[in-house]
Amino acid sequence: MTNDISDLPHLDGEQLPAVDHGALRASGPEHAPRILLLYGSLRQRSFSRLVTEESNRLLQALGADTRIFNPGGLPLPDDADESHPKVQELRELVQWCEGMVWCSPERHGAMTSVMKAQIDWIPLSMGAVRPTQGKTLAVMQVCGGSQSFNAVNQMRILGRWMRMITIPNQSSVAKAFMEFDDDNRMKPSPYYNRIVDVMEELMKFTQLTRGASDYLTNRYSERIENAEQVSARVNQRAI
Repeated sequence: MTNDISDLPHLDGEQLPAVDHGALRASGPEHAPRILLLYGSLRQRSFSRLVTEESNRLLQALGADTRIFNPGGLPLPDDADESHPKVQELRELVQWCEGMVWCSPERHGAMTSVMKAQIDWIPLSMGAVRPTQGKTLAVMQVCGGSQSFNAVNQMRILGRWMRMITIPNQSSVAKAFMEFDDDNRMKPSPYYNRIVDVMEELMKFTQLTRGASDYLTNRYSERIENAEQVSARVNQRAI
């Protein structure tokens, strides 16, 4: 099928082919979906970490290959260079994964600095490529008081900025200190059920999109640029 571009004089028709339905149905790799989990608190009894650990168990039960990044020792952005071991560890995990889970406490109506520092250490580009582009993302938060969605809303904005496929579902656990037993396992509740929902949905979206990730994120505006122009536009050092 050929697109009719006669009424689009500013369009480069060679760079806008018809949608390739075969590419959209491309099968993914045979290995288990690779999911990286980040949490946003360094407290000894961190509820964002406990929710992340519970999510990790669920993802493994659903067949995922998972890694949890410990943010302890990660320097503030720009307070060290990218050769720092913790920065290298984080970046290698971001390149390894096909999907991510971000779970932050809400502090002063926002995600924590621990959470934001991890995201800020993920480069916007490596050459002309965004290392997060096309990966799936689930966002969750824990609250010390009543339920809020400020942190997850912020993380959605970041996920979109980093060109991730952020799934529709999300989790916000109110009064998180009441939701865990003495063994630091989450109690049965609607909050727990929602986390199960989120992890299940993340696995489905990851399985659905990882084979077509490159095609889904292939953009007309970038096809009409050369690699050098794209690199200059997305390179943080030019800001």
